[in-house]
Amino acid sequence: MKPINVDDYRRLAQRRLPRMVFDYLDGGAGDEIGVSSNREAFSKLRFLPKRLQDVGTIDLRGELLGAGTTAPVFIAPLGGAQWLWPHGDIALARAAARTGVPFVLSSISHDRIEDVVASAPELVWFQLYVVDRSTARRIVAHVWECGVTVLMLTVDMPRAAKRERDLRNGFDLMRPWRTFSRSALSHPSWTFAAMRSGSLRITSVGADGSASAQQALLRRDMDPTLDWSFLKELRDNWPGKLVVKGVLCPTDVARCASCGVDAVLLSNHGGRQSDVLPSPMTLLAEAAQSVSIPILIDGGFRRGWDVLKAVALGGTAVGLGRAVAYGLAAGGESGAVDVLRLLIDEMRDTLTQIGCRSLKMLDASRLIAN
Repeated sequence: MKPINVDDYRRLAQRRLPRMVFDYLDGGAGDEIGVSSNREAFSKLRFLPKRLQDVGTIDLRGELLGAGTTAPVFIAPLGGAQWLWPHGDIALARAAARTGVPFVLSSISHDRIEDVVASAPELVWFQLYVVDRSTARRIVAHVWECGVTVLMLTVDMPRAAKRERDLRNGFDLMRPWRTFSRSALSHPSWTFAAMRSGSLRITSVGADGSASAQQALLRRDMDPTLDWSFLKELRDNWPGKLVVKGVLCPTDVARCASCGVDAVLLSNHGGRQSDVLPSPMTLLAEAAQSVSIPILIDGGFRRGWDVLKAVALGGTAVGLGRAVAYGLAAGGESGAVDVLRLLIDEMRDTLTQIGCRSLKMLDASRLIAN
């Protein structure tokens, strides 16, 4: 039976992937309360419909950082996409091109940035992890030369998180042979495909040829001294659009705006970095009202109506991480496309049901607390 929602794709991904790889994708930090609280935030809101509205045509189109989009979503960065599907980042970029939404390429990638950009011209953004400042400067220069015009600085990973599923499984990006040797018998088709595609050769578009930087990225060993001075330097030297990912505090949102960034992404890293942070949805309305720049958001989005709730609260666009990753893991490029189309169809249906022709008609007056 064809999958009909994201949870169906999650089950297919769980069936296809070795356990330790699925847990790497699916899990979070600590007791994974952060993961579950992200999902619970959506259930606390309901839409208030308005009847006798002309909903013969539904328009989800919009504009995001200078580019037209078919829906208010983008594919969030996913480190290690090649573990889910051979050349996973290229597959995600192609899925973005087929659906007309942006894709954010992670610093931790198996595919060369040039090849990813060629798969979806003008739709590929780049997520910058800062291992050290000199490496970051080289990365930024290279990214611009490759034609990327939107840079997303991630600021919510000062050190590697305690992801207990990964610790129990012995999952280690630094030692890929361990994962393959443990999964070869139980998932031979996955293992053969990964070996044939070269996924054992873990590389990084962000390493820029530096072995030490590459290893630090794979360990998620980022620069713990990263501060506002680096953001100012980056803003002064990056000629394209600049997004800061990982802020939650309202004062941090305001300070990012005062530094001249083009957007902020409210995020608790999908509950993967800390188990004691609030859901971004609980802070979205205040952030959107406090600044004039676009507010992006991610964390736990599994339904089209989840996306629309964020838009109603003032969000400009939603980053889809695990949801699209489940599709990628289940069926490669076509699986990722299917998930995106499922969510877009759910958005259209929801707008029809509540009496909205377009996103412009959607605001907080359409929501009530459950």
